[in-house]
Amino acid sequence: MAAQPAPSAAGSASRGVVPVFPAVVLSAEAAPFTPLGPDGWRLGSPSDVEKQFSRCAAKLRALRADSGQLKEELNLLLDQLLSENYNKTLEPNVNIRPEDVCSLLKHVSCLVPLSQEHLVIKLCQLVHHLLNQLKVIMEERTLDVLLDYTTSALKVCSTWTHSDVLLALSTIVYGNGPQCHKHLRDLLGEDGVLLRYSSPSQPNIELRHVALTCMANICLRIPGQASLDDQYRSVSFRVFLKTLQSPKPPNIDELFYCMVIQAALKGLQCCLSGGKWKFVGEELGSVLAALKRLMFQGTPGVSVEWPTVLYPAPLPQYEGLSAPKPAELAKSSELPSDAPVSGKTSGNKKRKSKGKGKKTSSEESRVDDGEEDIRDTVPALQKGGGREGGRGEGESLSKPSGPSFYPSWKRASSDSEFSDPEGSAQSKLRLYNGRLRQGALHCLLAVVKGVEKRTLYGYWSSFMPDSPIGGPPPLTLVTIILKDPSPKVRACALQVLSSMLDGSRQFLAVAEDTASPRKSYTPFSFLLAAAVRELHRALTLALLAETSPQTLTQVIKCLAYLVANAPYHRLRPGLLSPLWKQMRPYVRNRDVNVRVSVLTLYGALVTTQAPLPEVQLLLQQPEGSSSSSSGSGSFTQQDSALSWRRRDGMSTPPTPVKPSLRTSRTHSPQVVRTPEEVDSSAPPWLLQLCLSLVTQPREDQSDSEGAGTGAALEPSPVRLEALQVMSHLVRGYFSLAQASLCEIGQVSARCVRETDPSIQLHGTKLLEELGTGIIQQYRAENNEAVRVPMSQVVVFWSDVLSGPLNGALQSEQHPTLQTSACDALSSILPQAFAQLPDKTQLMCVTVLLGLTYSENYLVKTAAVRALGVYILFPCLREDVMFVADTANTILAALDDRSPNVRAKAAWSLGNLTDTLIANMETVGVDFQEELSDMLLLKMLQAATRASADKDRVKSNAVRAIGNLLHFLRQSQLTRSAFQRPLEDAVLALVKTVQSEATMKVRWNACYALGNAFRNPALPLDSAPWSCDAFSSLCHVVSSCKNFKVRIKSAAALAIPANRGCYGDPERFICVWRSLAKALENSEDTNDFFEYRYSASLRHTLSHALLHLLSVSQSQDMPSLGASLAGEEGRGIKEHLIRYLRAEEGGGEGAEGEKETGGDSFTPQQRVGGLQRTLNRLKELEAEGEGGGDEATSKEMVVHFLEDLLKTCEEL
Repeated sequence: MAAQPAPSAAGSASRGVVPVFPAVVLSAEAAPFTPLGPDGWRLGSPSDVEKQFSRCAAKLRALRADSGQLKEELNLLLDQLLSENYNKTLEPNVNIRPEDVCSLLKHVSCLVPLSQEHLVIKLCQLVHHLLNQLKVIMEERTLDVLLDYTTSALKVCSTWTHSDVLLALSTIVYGNGPQCHKHLRDLLGEDGVLLRYSSPSQPNIELRHVALTCMANICLRIPGQASLDDQYRSVSFRVFLKTLQSPKPPNIDELFYCMVIQAALKGLQCCLSGGKWKFVGEELGSVLAALKRLMFQGTPGVSVEWPTVLYPAPLPQYEGLSAPKPAELAKSSELPSDAPVSGKTSGNKKRKSKGKGKKTSSEESRVDDGEEDIRDTVPALQKGGGREGGRGEGESLSKPSGPSFYPSWKRASSDSEFSDPEGSAQSKLRLYNGRLRQGALHCLLAVVKGVEKRTLYGYWSSFMPDSPIGGPPPLTLVTIILKDPSPKVRACALQVLSSMLDGSRQFLAVAEDTASPRKSYTPFSFLLAAAVRELHRALTLALLAETSPQTLTQVIKCLAYLVANAPYHRLRPGLLSPLWKQMRPYVRNRDVNVRVSVLTLYGALVTTQAPLPEVQLLLQQPEGSSSSSSGSGSFTQQDSALSWRRRDGMSTPPTPVKPSLRTSRTHSPQVVRTPEEVDSSAPPWLLQLCLSLVTQPREDQSDSEGAGTGAALEPSPVRLEALQVMSHLVRGYFSLAQASLCEIGQVSARCVRETDPSIQLHGTKLLEELGTGIIQQYRAENNEAVRVPMSQVVVFWSDVLSGPLNGALQSEQHPTLQTSACDALSSILPQAFAQLPDKTQLMCVTVLLGLTYSENYLVKTAAVRALGVYILFPCLREDVMFVADTANTILAALDDRSPNVRAKAAWSLGNLTDTLIANMETVGVDFQEELSDMLLLKMLQAATRASADKDRVKSNAVRAIGNLLHFLRQSQLTRSAFQRPLEDAVLALVKTVQSEATMKVRWNACYALGNAFRNPALPLDSAPWSCDAFSSLCHVVSSCKNFKVRIKSAAALAIPANRGCYGDPERFICVWRSLAKALENSEDTNDFFEYRYSASLRHTLSHALLHLLSVSQSQDMPSLGASLAGEEGRGIKEHLIRYLRAEEGGGEGAEGEKETGGDSFTPQQRVGGLQRTLNRLKELEAEGEGGGDEATSKEMVVHFLEDLLKTCEEL
């Protein structure tokens, strides 16, 4: 109560309570003033509102229905309760329990008969008053009682009471729609009262407004609750849509009509946000058309014929101009023009008659010459006082009695321009129209979020700017962003545009304008590219003109969404360079949200299609003075003063860099220079800026950020976003950032040392990006001259591992930080790890092994993954003890209850078994003998169990099975302990190949079977499971829809090195026929994405067929001869000729070639192999003399091969 002494003194005197404040002597030693608590000077006593409520509630509970003075007592007590203000913002001491309110309302509803209509109205007003101001959440019993009472009142009481009854009902049902199922039929049924009152034919506009509000509250869905039944939601949706489409009834006040439309918009938004919604027929087009019309409600000068339905179309559906009235003909020249089209406002056109003549040429060149238009526009905006003058100047010159409701932004909100009640009414109407436009945009945002992206793309042209094609520019979201006088409406339009751009990368990927457009027609790709350029122009203009910090933040966020989704590698360069320079002044804006959004935009710029040549040039070029290290980055004095020292009343858009300042320090992206020609020795300006934002104290601080302390760092959101930008920069442009490797590492270490977990987390992520960038540089295909020197990498990781990263790894109270630290630890360059001190290596391995036993699944997942990386390090993989320890740890993780842990454990197990194969080839039998048989058996059994897990576990489990079957020795396979696990493992692979799992899992299983076939110790000729293995591969090679699975299975069938592995002649010819059938059908697919693999499939199948011929024996000749002699043989011959001449192959099929050894064969080697096969078969022919049919078949096969060889030699 001390915070409001004047009202308390007056109010308390009437209630007999006079506060007495003790006298305090003012002195330096006096205790500082401290605001009193909620109870103030009446500590422990309830507020007066509480007392009044309790007193009235007690009296009401004492009343009985048979009391003689019931009516008078009820009337008096209800008046007393209604007279109090329960709003906690005005009465912070109010502490009335919700259960007391519910109890009171239930009791009073039993006392007030429906025949006493005046009391019914007061009770309904009390229900609305208490529930609305105290924000009471009713329990189910109270909800039922009040619903019964109000619905009965609507049936029994006179019509004149229904407005108050519906108002109470709307408060009762707010967010409780699904709980009102007993009464929904009466309210929203075929002849429901809400349907009657909400109809456009309802003459009582107040009843119509309250009925629509009630329906909207019924449709409102509280998060966590079930949505309203689809039947009633559909009924409400149609009512709301019909209300939006219906014209304003005659003789209805504009303000009341705005309230009705607002209620319908709110209801439509609740319907669309209340769960999945499926539009039927033209509903979506009708909703979008109505919302587009309402987006411009009350906008001065907009007088068009709006379509009732919008249809999907690549070009905009233009609104036709309505026939102007005679009084409006003189003002037709004041129709608003889209700012991004001409760069001139209506006010400027009125003062300069020459503006119209320039508009046409500006429209013709706005795609090609965007930057010039922006420079021409900025001075005009600044002369008019930013957005205010430029947008409202023309209207401000007209008389107050004119039809324009928006005089000028610079006018005060007190309506001092008007000296009569009409002016106040116009001001109120402007306010209501602004809220209506805002509601329409909120509803459009719900549509954008609720409709599938690909469906919405068809309607983009109605809301996005397009290339100029003559005539007035279409009315789009950009029109609102640039011309609407309300910053809240502009912010809503930006949110809608951002939501439409979010996730549109696949759609915008079609855009392209690098080639000259065709003159006969304009391709859709060019139209889309022009729309992207228009968005750039419009949003850059909005950036320059916007003065509201909240809306400015939305502009920059919208630009970030555009940059993140537009295909700049397919567009003519020059879009990003102006934007890059325009953003520089805003990095020092006094509003924290603006600074964060600017960094988000820079992050998008360095992320999109990285490395992008234009961005690479921008990063390499010096941006102003880069010598400052005091936290100002590369800003000039002029830049820093633009928005940093402004006061709220004198905000102006940032001044563009003068042309004289651009000549020597910046370069147009059209200049013929490559990134390699620019000196990259200096670190990028953006990197220097981010480093200073993270580490340097702020020079200039706003009052809210502790000005005068002199040592405060940037706010945490700014520092976090700066760290994020550095991570993006390192990931996409590591070659430019590597010069500052040590400095970035020191900043990362400093961040990890801090106490803020978010800063620590981003510091470790930056370390991970640095490590990943170094690893990518050291890949074999990269140029060694550009690599970071190995000595520098070793020093870098030595400093990091001896610093705070070890503490982050052991920070059990922050598991997310531990997870990120594990990821950073796994990004060490293997060659650098080998040069680290032994104790450092031991520390890394020991910490990771220990973290796999963490109780947090995120930490355990990251630690198991890091071990899967370390097991591939050359310096560790030959250490049998480390391999054994890692294997035991991974086996324990495979039994974890978390699917994420099991997935990473299976991946690590696959890597470990890859290491076993590599060691078998490099170290030899010694390593195989040192590894425990029991450990191998456990690994095989664990991998077999994991192959029955989820697909993301299964894909790596089958890979591990294949490697283990390849690794096992003869002595192990003959042991009885291995017999059953071996059979189970092979059958698990067979089952996976034949299953309906994802294609990645199936082709991994095919690869695993082929890997197992490489082991000569496996008894493929006699084992009972070998028949199933070959049958499964034969089945998928000829019938699987996925060509990559067929490639892997064909490669696996070509791996057995000798004829005995294929079993009897029947199995051998089954394999041959499957491969021949697959070759014949290698082009049969309806999926283009599969068809692109058909050449690789034919390549692998041809190699497999030649391999079968090379190992075939005399008993196989009858079947082979029959196959090659017929039509099938002619088809096979054509494909084999192409294979031998190397006319097909490559791409995805290269993987299959590597597995079969065919990838390294030249055409001459292939023909040589064919010659050796022919010679071997001729020897078989000599041995088989007198074989009858067998000899004849051999001759046919030999003749086929001779003919094939002769054809290849002739070609």
